[in-house]
Amino acid sequence: MKKLKLTIALLAGLAFAGAAMTALAEDSKETTITGNMVCGKCKLHETASCQNVIQVGKDGKTVNYYLAKNDVSDAKHDDICHNDGKQMTATGTVTEKDGKEVMTVTKLEAAK
Repeated sequence: MKKLKLTIALLAGLAFAGAAMTALAEDSKETTITGNMVCGKCKLHETASCQNVIQVGKDGKTVNYYLAKNDVSDAKHDDICHNDGKQMTATGTVTEKDGKEVMTVTKLEAAK
């Protein structure tokens, strides 16, 4: 009986560890984009509050990447709010939410 419980606990632990590793692998696919970063509220008039948006040209169209609010993104907002923006390079993970590309940045710097 003890061996059965131990085996079940071990299998459950391995299944949980495998699921966690799969989730981490999917989330860790970082993408780097370069484009003009503008304010989603003040320049684009698309968001209710100030939010960084990087506009990237892709296949002849402009794709807007809305940067999720975090310390990295917020630190650069004063550079672009109430003006025509600034060329920036962002690295982070991209998800789609409500038909919009949302990027959680881990690195954000002026484009070179």
